[in-house]
Amino acid sequence: MTTPAPDAATEAQLHYGDGEFVVLRPGRHVRCAVSGRIVPLELLRYWSASRQEAYAGPDEALSRLARF
Repeated sequence: MTTPAPDAATEAQLHYGDGEFVVLRPGRHVRCAVSGRIVPLELLRYWSASRQEAYAGPDEALSRLARF
């Protein structure tokens, strides 16, 4: 028996580490913690391991750093 591919509308749940992430619940995307935009997993490059949140790009990541 094979596991079905995640639905395109399914949001993944990840554990963010230093330089890598682990998929806890399969999905195709995550949401940016700053903008709320959908970020496909294959394009995810920015996240915070300490805050356990994803960012759509460098502007959002820097914006979050500036707040704290």
